Order: sequence, then structure tokens, then C-alpha cells
Amino acid sequence: MAVKPLDDRILVKQSEAEEKTAGGIVLPDTAKEKPQRGKVISTGPGKLLDSGKRGEMSVKKNDEVFYGKYSGTEIKIDGEEYVILRESDVLAVIEK
Repeated sequence: MAVKPLDDRILVKQSEAEEKTAGGIVLPDTAKEKPQRGKVISTGPGKLLDSGKRGEMSVKKNDEVFYGKYSGTEIKIDGEEYVILRESDVLAVIEK
């Protein structure tokens, strides 16, 4: 199934939750926190401005991003977990 975000929204594939703590303790499934990091799968065309033009998106496909803890809407597509969120909910792009 193909999903194309609208306006200034982006589709992000969530990273896997951490299996261990920094100290090496293995976490059970119930204790794992949802990741706030993921890979941009697709982006919308940009926000529609008052002038009628589209604003340019500052993130692009394949960018690794951090986003707010309670941002966006979680969805499942073909068994994979994704988040649809606004570009403004992205806190940072991870540069490699």
C-alpha cells in the first residue's frame, strides 16, 4: 500500500525500541519506550502559503530524524509501524 502525506506532513518509519539499557539490563516488552527517532519514508508537497505557493520542506526522503514524544499519529501499514507527523514536530535531522 502506498501512502502519500498531504501538505507539510511526513511519513516516518519508527526505529526499533531499545532492547537493553546503557548498563546492559535487558528490557521486557512492557518496559520498552516508543522510539522518538525514525527514517523519513515520504513527504508531502509542503505547506500551502497565503500567497498560494507551497513552502519548501526542510526534510527529505531517507533523512533520519528525532521527533516529539507525543507527536503525530501512529499507523500500521503491512505490519510495519509508522508515524505521520507535521514537519514542525520534527526536532532535529541526524547528519551522518
